Amino acid sequence: MGMTMSQKILAAHAGLPKVKAGQLIEANLDLVLGNDITTPVAIDVCEKMHGKGVFDKEKIALVMDHFVPNKDIKSAEHTKQVREFAAEYGVVNYFDVGEMGIEHALLPEKGLTVAGDLIIGADSHTCTYGALGAFSTGVGSTDMAAGMKTGKAWFKVPSAIKFVLTGKPAPFISGKDIILHIIGMIGVDGALYQSMEFVGDGIQYLTMDDRFTIANMAIEAGGKNGIFPVDEKTEEYMKAHSHKTPTVYSADPDAEYTAEYTIDLSALRPTVSFPHLPSNTKTVDEAGDVKIDQVVIGSCTNGRISDLEIAAKILSGKHVAKGLRVIVIPATQAVYLEAMEKGYLKTFVEAGAVVSTPTCGPCLGGYMGILAAGERCVSTTNRNFVGRMGDVTSEIYLASPAVAAASALTGYITDPAKV
Repeated sequence: MGMTMSQKILAAHAGLPKVKAGQLIEANLDLVLGNDITTPVAIDVCEKMHGKGVFDKEKIALVMDHFVPNKDIKSAEHTKQVREFAAEYGVVNYFDVGEMGIEHALLPEKGLTVAGDLIIGADSHTCTYGALGAFSTGVGSTDMAAGMKTGKAWFKVPSAIKFVLTGKPAPFISGKDIILHIIGMIGVDGALYQSMEFVGDGIQYLTMDDRFTIANMAIEAGGKNGIFPVDEKTEEYMKAHSHKTPTVYSADPDAEYTAEYTIDLSALRPTVSFPHLPSNTKTVDEAGDVKIDQVVIGSCTNGRISDLEIAAKILSGKHVAKGLRVIVIPATQAVYLEAMEKGYLKTFVEAGAVVSTPTCGPCLGGYMGILAAGERCVSTTNRNFVGRMGDVTSEIYLASPAVAAASALTGYITDPAKV
């Protein structure tokens, strides 16, 4: 029996000719990621381990993004600890105010992740880099500490589910709609500790931003990772952003999958996840009259330039609904600058929205958009658990930037084709 893409990457990094689902392996890492929330814990563990320093100062990325610019004294102390650790051990890829961005948008943009890499990060959405044909997954801070110190990590080789994407998506159908549809179909534990491997002729119609979004939310279906095959779009992206040499892996024809799903992209409608699970999905046609108080456009899921572009096109020359708060957060400094040069930021401000520096901010209930009791928010983020963005009685409706922007104009969940 052959191997999947993910299994081939794990085998190569473990120095083994072959691995199979359920096998325990120790593998060499290409990159270890942490942020301002998870890294302080990892540093405390790292300092207790034998010896000083890190395994490779160029293969660690520390991104200050969750509560940065610092929202309070505690977040300032956490960031200071990471800043001093990076300086002491010469960590090359340390990103702070002025250089930082939301980590899972920043790392591919900076060329730190390419096809064939094995990446762990102390953040659950580390699975984003599977869009480039890498194996990337989230771990706890203790595993991050071990990774920083040794450059190795233990893995249980995952089994895999194949998702065959066919057809061409209709206008306003994005990667967010596709992954929300899939999560709604299989559930939040439908791919528990499995690789979600995407194939099919429909992939050719997906931008890299679409693929990043889909891979990013693999964890919301319980997936160990999400991964796409490498095609011309992938190669062009890597050439434009990275000096690293990618290694391209393909699944064997006889690779084993625990399940296979076929999704006709041409049949999809704009999709929204209702509270309080990403799997609680409805199309905009089924949404009904849901009045909202806030819209957030941004995050590691949907804060890239194409996300801001579609939102700006919908909002251009119009104004957000009276009494509605709209917060736009470019994912990185580069995205911010490009959006400024293209006039998107001017469009947002003229439409009655505010624009933030890059930060995770409201996504995890951190700051820059916390919800009060009973308030409702349409958000392009990735989770809508109870209390995720504020008060436990508040509600989050996950949607694409197009749906979010259209809803901002009406004050209700709205089909972007109708504004």
